[in-house]
Amino acid sequence: MALAEPRPVTAPRRVSILGSTGSVGCSTLDLIARNPGVFQVEALTAHRNVAGLAAQARKFRPAIVAIADPSCYETLRDALSDTGIEVAAGPKAVVEAASRPADWVMAAIVGAAGLAPTLAAARQGAILAIANKECLVSAGDLFMAEAARHGTTVLPVDSEHNAIFQVFDFEGRDAIERIILTASGGPFRDTPLDRLAHVTPTEALAHPNWDMGAKVSIDSATMMNKGLELIEAHYLFDMAEPDIEVLIHPQSIVHSMVGYADGSVLAQLGTPDMRTPIAYTLAWPERMDAPAERLDLAKIGTLSFQNPDFDRFPALRLAREALQTGNGATTILNAANEVAVKAFLEGRAKYLDIVAIVETTLEIVDQARTASLADVLALDAEARRVAEQYPGVRGA
Repeated sequence: MALAEPRPVTAPRRVSILGSTGSVGCSTLDLIARNPGVFQVEALTAHRNVAGLAAQARKFRPAIVAIADPSCYETLRDALSDTGIEVAAGPKAVVEAASRPADWVMAAIVGAAGLAPTLAAARQGAILAIANKECLVSAGDLFMAEAARHGTTVLPVDSEHNAIFQVFDFEGRDAIERIILTASGGPFRDTPLDRLAHVTPTEALAHPNWDMGAKVSIDSATMMNKGLELIEAHYLFDMAEPDIEVLIHPQSIVHSMVGYADGSVLAQLGTPDMRTPIAYTLAWPERMDAPAERLDLAKIGTLSFQNPDFDRFPALRLAREALQTGNGATTILNAANEVAVKAFLEGRAKYLDIVAIVETTLEIVDQARTASLADVLALDAEARRVAEQYPGVRGA
């Protein structure tokens, strides 16, 4: 990963937020609100949360708001009719909003739906803060090539990759031996294996440390999120799969580490609050105040680590195998997982079906090169079609 030189920015810094009503988007706007006059919001987008998007638009006064669901257009337009804010709807409108000139763009649309808008943002040559794992998982080579072509600096927002970014010596990368991703282990880290067959969505959503959206919370429970992050780390830091380790760290204090040739291991620590990594990217290359609780190591007392159990977390094994396989396997993995998680949340699949659906889809769908966005979207669609055929998934 090559870092472009940051472009000179005059205050206020123009920012756009793709997925502004989600957890990351709301945290980003919280930081912006705490720093009046420093940032100017250019564009906000959401999937179908009209009330949330309208409230944000009234508070932050962007030039444009775009909602992905076209059926929400009239309601959103009416809610903002007296503001002078441009209102648009549909997937193409979200891409257009992502293309509006900005100094800094937060890409926080969950899932493969964020691929086209995030690619559009990457072509601006601005700073792109990426919280969308799926862009890199589904189209890592394509995405990073586009960012490099346009001189875009990609800053990772996930706490793990952000931690690595902060302690990764890009100029001395030959001395880097490995990167170590940490994982909390989620709500089922110590649950008896025979109990997992009966896990409910409510239980799976109850993450012990982090406040996240539904999709990310389920991925954390299965540890598919760590598998996706492993693939993401491969593209962000140009590290081979065997050189990316995963450790379970229940306290979520050490967010990740980088191991060097001299035996040194550098880590970034902090309390589990997404506003810390968001603030790091929002102010980059400077730092800004963030309201996260300050770390008190004496109070915490103990930091523990353990290797992940593939019997408990087979999703992590699947992700490693997909990265090793290449040829679109990670695209298939991601698409099938999105279908499986949605089916679980809607009561159409059991918890253990999530990984089964993904594994079955990887076995059935023919891998293919993903040299263009059209290739990625076609393979993604085929994987979704196959995943939907899993027994019970289609039945609602």
